Amino acid sequence: MVLTLGAAAFLCKGHTKVLCLRPNLRVGQEWGIYMSEKKWDVYVYGDVNIDIVIPNVNKFPAPGQEEEVPVMETFTGGGAALFALGLGKLGLRPVFQGEVGDDCYGEFIRNAFRESNVDSSLLKTSSTLKTGLSLSFTNQDDRSFLTYRGTNEKICIEEVDLKQVAYASHIHVTGYAGEANHASYLSFLKKVKEDTQATVSFDVGWDPTEEWKPEICQLFPYIDVLFMNQTEAANYSRKDSPREAAEEFARTCGMAVVKLGRSGSIAVKDGTFYQAAPYPVEAVDTTGAGDSFNAGFIYGFLKGKDVEECLKCGNGCGALSVTALGGNTGFPNEETLKDFIAAREGR
Repeated sequence: MVLTLGAAAFLCKGHTKVLCLRPNLRVGQEWGIYMSEKKWDVYVYGDVNIDIVIPNVNKFPAPGQEEEVPVMETFTGGGAALFALGLGKLGLRPVFQGEVGDDCYGEFIRNAFRESNVDSSLLKTSSTLKTGLSLSFTNQDDRSFLTYRGTNEKICIEEVDLKQVAYASHIHVTGYAGEANHASYLSFLKKVKEDTQATVSFDVGWDPTEEWKPEICQLFPYIDVLFMNQTEAANYSRKDSPREAAEEFARTCGMAVVKLGRSGSIAVKDGTFYQAAPYPVEAVDTTGAGDSFNAGFIYGFLKGKDVEECLKCGNGCGALSVTALGGNTGFPNEETLKDFIAAREGR
């Protein structure tokens, strides 16, 4: 007998429990029937590296000269890693799949994950490449980087194990690079929807080719939460405003979210427009602000909050993240986030 039932799910203290009768699988077949609490709240695959942050750099030394700086700080970096670290600090249970080198920086990253409640059981150690490293030169207005990709060179969406994703309630996807990996991402997202019950968030990211091809829209039907910043939205949509872009994209994805930096954020879901004002803070280091916003929004999404509250959670996490050096140092825990939003909303 072949069962073709779907999945029944219910929430228990913020976590999803699933009675899953996988489509077109025989009873007793692998992945056939299981009833359990999901092992992870969020599955994250992508880049992780070391950020060495050098603040208050307004000019570089001339050739042959040396300049002294008052401090250099070492942090865990990489957009996917910062997203996972944020979720862990907010009390969720993320797992991170990626790779580090067999070096002191790899151990530094593992310790950071451990301290922030990120499951690193899927984090591999390379025997040939070193951990990625980025020098970040920051000042109040901007930042510049010198980057060695190291183990991040091996990132490929086809490395994600869908059998492991099935144990997560949600998967966050990054690393899209336009035509170079479009077919792989399309195939992967289709399989996620076919083979798991995980909801999907996707950050479009910067197109390194700057071609901004409209084929990206082929991915949208398989995405529940689509993230982009204002520049990415304008380039991919060819629309005059972020709202028009979000409305266009939301016709095919679950919801479209646009990060507007100092102007807050917007979202469109089921034809309804949502907006949340920014929370002004004194910025120290803007590294990882977008990834911190994503983490705050997905925290709200998985907690069952409405879209406006999700935007506020994203804005709060993004704002607090820039108040300290490093992409995750200023990121709040759950109580700090609640208190910060309540104080700014006058509650």
